[in-house]
Amino acid sequence: MGVLVVGSVALDSVKTPFGAVENVLGGSASYFSTAASFFTEVSLVGVVGDDFPSQALTLFRDREINIDGLERVPGKTFHWAGEYSYDLNEAITLDTQLNVFEQFRPKLPAAYQDSPYVFLANIDPELQLDVLNQVKHPKFVACDTMNFWIQGKLGALMAVLQRVDLLTINESEARQLAQEPNVVKAARAILQMGPKALIVKRGEYGALMFNGSTMFYAPAYPLEAVYDPTGAGDSFAGGFMGYLANVDDVSEEAMRQAIIMGSTMASFNVESFSLERLRSLSYAEIRDRFRAFKGLVNFADLPETT
Repeated sequence: MGVLVVGSVALDSVKTPFGAVENVLGGSASYFSTAASFFTEVSLVGVVGDDFPSQALTLFRDREINIDGLERVPGKTFHWAGEYSYDLNEAITLDTQLNVFEQFRPKLPAAYQDSPYVFLANIDPELQLDVLNQVKHPKFVACDTMNFWIQGKLGALMAVLQRVDLLTINESEARQLAQEPNVVKAARAILQMGPKALIVKRGEYGALMFNGSTMFYAPAYPLEAVYDPTGAGDSFAGGFMGYLANVDDVSEEAMRQAIIMGSTMASFNVESFSLERLRSLSYAEIRDRFRAFKGLVNFADLPETT
């Protein structure tokens, strides 16, 4: 089973306390598709400008990601510049240039329209709706969003939420969307908006999944070295969706495994700038860290008392 992702392919400039890079491969669709490609076939829809370096496509080809849906048009590629302090949970945006992404209208190749698993990355909810109108009979649809769309395109976003199975957002966005300071109450309110499940991403504090009446917590993997958190959320989503597509199962048990796989992929992503860690990653490393996650939270039950 394959997965379709629609989102941004960008050139990023990032500075952290541990270094800086200029005009490296970034964008939500890049991180998602690379992470997901370890588990399933991936089809990518996005747009780049004529300044996009051909060598940046090497990673997609090496990971056998289908980029028939990646348009190259005249103009400059979407560019984001950001900086992180020692508090790596939140980026300070220095510059955002939408460039060709501003006029992006997703066009799904015919072969993409039957994709069973679909991820709508953090783009205008009107475009997310456009994509939903082009896919035929998806088995499982997940989407991401952000405070900008919650503020400016709430009506379209609410229409999207009526048609997706899963929403992934961070903690502050959950509170904003639900107008509720308590995350558990916010999650209950968001589930009433349409999605069957919600994942609240909490950075270095892990992630919470609300699936109907159940809750599941996944910790973040404790790392000695975190160099660049950019793309961690999209790498998480790629691991999550890629795993679900691999097992072709959206049960509670499979989604719990998938959230650990998402956390696993995010933990690797932050170990280097851009997609360099995912580029060198092996499946054996993924398997070993996934198993290490189990050890983080494995404990015996209380003994029976008399």
